[in-house]
Amino acid sequence: MKTSELAKRAGVTAETVRFYTRKGLLTAARNPENDYKLYDQSALERLRFIYQARAIGFSLKEIEEIIQYSQQGNSPCPKVRQMLGKKIQETEKKIADLTVNLSMMRETFSEWANEPDMVPDGKAICCLIEEWSDKHDALPEEAEHEQP
Repeated sequence: MKTSELAKRAGVTAETVRFYTRKGLLTAARNPENDYKLYDQSALERLRFIYQARAIGFSLKEIEEIIQYSQQGNSPCPKVRQMLGKKIQETEKKIADLTVNLSMMRETFSEWANEPDMVPDGKAICCLIEEWSDKHDALPEEAEHEQP
């Protein structure tokens, strides 16, 4: 089947099929008459596998690693369990951090509700933000050096 047909049957865009092919996650034969890429049923099954793995939370790099491990004749299941366990821990930490951040945001929003609006004077940009650090603990040093 051609790229567009595979995409349609898998419920993805043709560009997604092309992207996964460039990444090496899908393989295609070439039609010698017109040089079109031709995919077989295994490509559709691979696309479904990728979709399911992405839905669980695996990155494309991790999916590639899982596929390569399987292609080497090894059962990837123990590795997948270990990877998912690590992802659960990382996600729980992110949720905890986001919960703390959300609480701080709500508190700040409530504090700002009755603060007056100020016109920039050439020195200040937004007094709400600039005066915020006076009322709260300073940022940890590593946060000051973070990249956006």
